[in-house]
Amino acid sequence: MADATAPSAPTPKKPKRKRVNVRRKEVMERVGKQVQEHYKSPLVEKLRERGGTLTVGDTTVHLARQFGFCYGVERAIDLAYAARKVFPEKQLHLIGEIIHNPEVNRQLADMGINTLGWQEAGEDYEHLGEDDVVIVPAFGTTTPIMQDLEDRGCIVVDTTCGDVMSVWKRVRKNAEEGFTSIIHGKAAHEETRATASRALGNDGVGHYLVVLTLDDVEVVTDYIRHGGNSAAFLERFSGCTSDGFDPDVQLARVGVANQTTMLKSETEEIQRRIEAAVKDRDGNTEAAANFRFADTICGATQERQDALFTLLGKKMDMLIVVGGYNSSNTSHLVEIGEKKLPSFFIRNSDCLRSLEEIIHFDLHQEQEKTTYTEILKSDKGATIGITAGASCPNNLIEETLLKLFALRGHSAEDVLAAQ
Repeated sequence: MADATAPSAPTPKKPKRKRVNVRRKEVMERVGKQVQEHYKSPLVEKLRERGGTLTVGDTTVHLARQFGFCYGVERAIDLAYAARKVFPEKQLHLIGEIIHNPEVNRQLADMGINTLGWQEAGEDYEHLGEDDVVIVPAFGTTTPIMQDLEDRGCIVVDTTCGDVMSVWKRVRKNAEEGFTSIIHGKAAHEETRATASRALGNDGVGHYLVVLTLDDVEVVTDYIRHGGNSAAFLERFSGCTSDGFDPDVQLARVGVANQTTMLKSETEEIQRRIEAAVKDRDGNTEAAANFRFADTICGATQERQDALFTLLGKKMDMLIVVGGYNSSNTSHLVEIGEKKLPSFFIRNSDCLRSLEEIIHFDLHQEQEKTTYTEILKSDKGATIGITAGASCPNNLIEETLLKLFALRGHSAEDVLAAQ
């Protein structure tokens, strides 16, 4: 018989995910050259420095003052490229997309970086171990996925944008202090899902509610003021709330947060409406203790929106917005533009098929379609505005600009000479 007093065998420790610094001087010098080769455009940079307007013959193109890659996107791409160089022999994986631009994600795939699904459990993750390098995208990822990577001992290269992490800090504080986070965002978007997971707090007792439209907010503010049918409320916001969400309890103290790439004016309107509803219910004094708000719109997103408003002050015949169709910040630029003039959301210059035919994404129908227009065909001249979201590289802007001039009968040599 075994000695009952003998010590039991120690429980083996789980491996912990390993965070590594891939921003090494010698590595980043090589990365810089490769990124320049893939995405930069001297033509666009020179044009931007000279005011952003170029006229060749009877065709004029105006570039927005701010467009294209932001610092967070550039950092994420640099880190992904650096990871490939630091771990040339290891299998690299990327959770979903590094950013919402098909050209950039294609380049990473060509570098042998495998794409993992965004589900929180499944066969994509079951084979991962201590020899695997996992890149976390610029939007971040959920806490269950990060915990899974830690349990598996994976090497993690985290490219999460600092602005996104600032939102996480806010919603964690909400959870710690008994506030429900009302998140203005797209419930299925990677960033919003990552933020929602942090809104549960470190102990998992926090709550969140995701709202997208002002119609959603009207439902919420009506419930805050008057109460209502909780079952109907939960049905309306199915898939947009934390587990166990009870509107009669969780709407007592609320803090508004947001997906960083939303339209700032809309987020501010949501904040005003919810604050007004809390004041109507509780009175001004109590409302101060039951409502909070922080401006967490990404600075680069706001700069691009402001620059587009300025651009729209010019007399133009049409607007071209270049970027990935699933890019939230880019779609908001389209929303701003289409209120003022014909606006076309294109992936790249290939979408400009001819003077009459443009393939573009329709935000309202949520699908790509073809539009036939006479705008570019005009013999009285054409003035076109161009902008792009924070995830669009300059090389795609250059290709679009040159294609527009080419369709109007002006060669690349003509454009360079005019510049």
